[in-house]
Amino acid sequence: MTTQLSFDLPVRPALGRDDFFISPSNQIAVSRIDSWPHWSNRKMLITGPQGAGKTHLTHVWAKQSGATIIDAKQLQEDTVAALSLGPVAVEDVHLIAGIEAQQTALFHLHNMCLEAGQPILFTGRKDPQHWHLTLPDLDSRLRGTDLAQLNAPDDTLLRAVLIKLFSDRQLSPSPELVTYVVRRINRSFDAAQTLVLEMDALSLAERRPLSRGLAARLLDPVQDDLI
Repeated sequence: MTTQLSFDLPVRPALGRDDFFISPSNQIAVSRIDSWPHWSNRKMLITGPQGAGKTHLTHVWAKQSGATIIDAKQLQEDTVAALSLGPVAVEDVHLIAGIEAQQTALFHLHNMCLEAGQPILFTGRKDPQHWHLTLPDLDSRLRGTDLAQLNAPDDTLLRAVLIKLFSDRQLSPSPELVTYVVRRINRSFDAAQTLVLEMDALSLAERRPLSRGLAARLLDPVQDDLI
């Protein structure tokens, strides 16, 4: 049997269109991205939990449209005019709740993009009514934006995500190990990201190959002695 040791190699996330696995839990959001020239009012909002693929889809759209990607917390009013000259994607809008300067900048960016006929994509967790934005004009415009939601992963998608996360860290788990993890892990992308990071770190620290026993120590330490 071939074993694989973990090495402290650079993480290279794969963010291309072909790297995004489509399943029933995300196919609507993917179809909205692919049909971006036909967005209502040339704007779209993608929501979902952490690690659901919002950033990946944003990069897919940016490659298709030539958009500039910016984190909402990095928005400055003096850069809005330049950003509005082309397609733009604003990530993690929910994080600027209570930050007046960034909300104002985003409000002006929204309006300038619409006036210039440039498409704009927003991302964030949950629906905008739960973001608690304090600028009413921005809040109303985001609530009026067409929304596509990325849902919690099904087994097929979770398996694909785990393989991708391992691959991003230049690791190749066995199919049996992936199956073991899928059956026991919490049903979230965040849990998958955390487990892959912890397995890589533990494998590296102990100079042991990826294995079911290694996964069991992280997923269910009580049962570790039975593995």
